[in-house]
Amino acid sequence: MASTGIPEDVLRNEKLIKKLVEIAKDAALMNGILMRTKETPNDSEVVGFAPFALFPSPVPRALFQQALAVQVHFNLLVDKISQSPDFLEEALASTIKVDEFTAKLFSIHRQVLQEGCAQSITLGLNRSDYMLDQAEDGGTSLKQIEINTIAASFGGLSSRTPDVHRHILQVAERIEEQKKLLDNNPAAGLARGIAKAWELYGSEKAVVMFLVEDTQRNIFDHRYVENELWKRNITVIRRQFEDVCQTGSLAENKRLFVNGQEVAVVYFRNGYMPQNYSNEQCWDARLMMERSLAVKCPDIRTHLAGTKKVQQELARPGVLERFLPNQPDVVAEIRATFAGLYTLDMGVEGDKTVDMALAKPDLYVLKPQREGGGNNIYGQEICQVLQGMTDSSERSAYILMDKIRPCPVLNYLLRPGGALRLTTCLSELGVFGAYVRRGKEMVMNECVGHLLRTKSSEHADGGVAAGVAVLDNPLLI
Repeated sequence: MASTGIPEDVLRNEKLIKKLVEIAKDAALMNGILMRTKETPNDSEVVGFAPFALFPSPVPRALFQQALAVQVHFNLLVDKISQSPDFLEEALASTIKVDEFTAKLFSIHRQVLQEGCAQSITLGLNRSDYMLDQAEDGGTSLKQIEINTIAASFGGLSSRTPDVHRHILQVAERIEEQKKLLDNNPAAGLARGIAKAWELYGSEKAVVMFLVEDTQRNIFDHRYVENELWKRNITVIRRQFEDVCQTGSLAENKRLFVNGQEVAVVYFRNGYMPQNYSNEQCWDARLMMERSLAVKCPDIRTHLAGTKKVQQELARPGVLERFLPNQPDVVAEIRATFAGLYTLDMGVEGDKTVDMALAKPDLYVLKPQREGGGNNIYGQEICQVLQGMTDSSERSAYILMDKIRPCPVLNYLLRPGGALRLTTCLSELGVFGAYVRRGKEMVMNECVGHLLRTKSSEHADGGVAAGVAVLDNPLLI
C-alpha cells in the first residue's frame, strides 16, 4: 500500500518513528504551523501545532502537474460564470426555491444587479480540490471534488509545511524522497492578488479588511497572508459582521467606511455558512458591503459561482463551450477533471438520478449547497435522505456525484494529544488560484500554490478545520 511513498519497513520501525514524531512536533512549532486551542480559541497565549502527517504522501507527478496547469482555466471559468447573470439565474432557479441560505445570497445578487455593480475590479482567490480516482483497470485520474470561491483556507500554513517534511526526511535518511518535495508559498500568491486589487482601487489610505468569524482558532493561517500585505505597506484590519453592522457606512460615492476607515478590499474569511449570519443585521451588513465600491473577495456573484449546483450544471454537454467558445483544448482540460455529476431537480432526469442513487448508494455522494466541510452524505444515509423527499422539490437543494475511489496509503497523523498509530489514509489535493480583472481586462491570472490534506480512511468527509484531516505535502512520484 505504501510502496510508492515511504517504505513500510521505515513506517513500522517503532524506535525510529518515536524519535521522528518528537522531532516533527518541534519542527512544526519552530516553523509556525500553529493553531489556537479548542479551550482558548481567541487567545494566542496557549497554542499547539496544527495537525499534520508525519511523512509526505505520494502523488503522481503527472496528475499533480495537470492540476496546476488547469487552475488558470478554472480561474477564467469562474470569472466568466460570475459575469453571466442569466446562467446563474437558470442554474440556481430550482435551488433557491428550497434552500433558504442560497436564496438569501441570490436575493443580494439580484439587488446589486438591479442597482448596477459599483466596482469594476474583480478579485478571485479560489481553491480547486481533487482526489485521485482509481479505475478498475488500475489507472489513476484526477477528479475535481469542488471549487471553493470563498474563504479558501490553509494557504498560509501550507506555505510552511515543506520545511518540516524536508527535515523529517533528512533525519530519517530518506534523501531521495526529500528531493521530491516542492517549495510552496500560496500565502505570497494570495496576498499578491489582494495587493493588486488594492493598488487598482487607487487610494493609499484605504485598508484591506479581513471579515472574520468570532472564533479564531485558525488565525495563524490568516496571519501569513496578512503579513505579506503589511510587508507591502498595506494596512490590514480584522473585523466581524457585528463590527460592520455597528460602524459600517456607505458614503455618497458608495465608498465603504468601517469605524472611520475607508475599505479598499473586503476579504471574506467568513460568510460561507448559514450559521455565520446570526441575525438579519449580518445580512444587512453583507448587502452594504456588496453595494459598496470596495473590491469584494469574493463578490456575491463569484460566491454563487462556487455553489455545488453550478458545478453540476457545468458538467452538462455544451455548457463549458458556452463560457469558453472556440477553446476546445481548454474545455477538454477542464472536462477531463470532472467526475459524474447529476441533477436532482424535479422531472424525468432528476427521477432517474434518485433511482440510480437508491439502487447503488455506495457509488455516490449526496452534496448540499454548503462550504466548510462535513456536509456530504454517504452510503445508506443517502437512501434515508432521498426516500424522505423523493416526490418533494426539497431534493433540488442537493446534487449527486460519483464517489471517488482514491488509493489508500499508510501514514501517521499527528494531533496534539492524539494517539500514535499507523493509519490507512486518503489524500485530497487543493490548488490555489488568484485572479484580478478590471473591466474587461484580466490583469492577473495565476496558479499560486497547492495544499495536500490527508485523513484516515475511516472518515468519509471533513477537512482540517473540522478536525478530521491533517496538513500534508505531496511526495511526487
